[in-house]
Amino acid sequence: MKIDSHHHFWRYTVEDYGWIDDAMDDIRRDFLPEHLHLTIVKAGVDAVISVQARQTIEETTWLLELARQNKFIHGVVGWVPLVEADVSKHLEKFVANPKFKSVRHVVQGEPDPNFILREDFNHGIRALRPFDLAYDILIFEHQLPKTIAFVDRHPEQRFIVDHLAKPRVKAGVLSPWRENLRELARRPNVWCKLSGAVTEADYHAWTEESLQPYLETALEIFGADRLMFGSDWPVCLVACEYRRWVDLVGRFIARLSPDEQEKFWHTNARMAYRC
Repeated sequence: MKIDSHHHFWRYTVEDYGWIDDAMDDIRRDFLPEHLHLTIVKAGVDAVISVQARQTIEETTWLLELARQNKFIHGVVGWVPLVEADVSKHLEKFVANPKFKSVRHVVQGEPDPNFILREDFNHGIRALRPFDLAYDILIFEHQLPKTIAFVDRHPEQRFIVDHLAKPRVKAGVLSPWRENLRELARRPNVWCKLSGAVTEADYHAWTEESLQPYLETALEIFGADRLMFGSDWPVCLVACEYRRWVDLVGRFIARLSPDEQEKFWHTNARMAYRC
């Protein structure tokens, strides 16, 4: 079985998705379950985890409704206002749906460089534990040092790093991303998604070889027990077709034992997301 641990749905509008710039013009359209299901079937992927793309309660509600209607959606990473004192009332509402598995905030887009260490945000993270929810970490690589300090405040919380913490693939830079990610991986409550690498590279000039140092680093430091497959569809389409990414990753992990490959393709996602 294969689970894609990271993808998005949207009904495209300029207002809601202003971050989709001219270089990403190909994804300025709707992407819905019927589009993804056809795509994953052709690539041999069985199930998915849907991740928020807008920071609204309405987005989380919508994703959970899509998950109810589509059995191949095994979980939802939603958004809730973590910095609000009464965040638990939103969590109580959403956990009534068994497909609500994790929460994400777009920390990479916060203008405050200390946002991830703010007490109001950390209060929200502490509110996840009673509901057994995971938290998806979306950051740029330069935010890793503060993220390490953040994770250390929550040793019992399950964390999942999205997109390898966005290393500077296009520039071919490995340090200090590699060293900081290795330090973060020392925390056993942190998993990582092998996703998003192609969109951190040159969309049109990347090669399989140019990605290897980043994939190798992730596998080396997280191992087969805490690394999982993700596509970042449809964002990945600006640089790579879905099937091409699945095949590339498949070749990369072919060195692993059958048991380790099973962990990568689905067991780790099931464990991290309780799905």
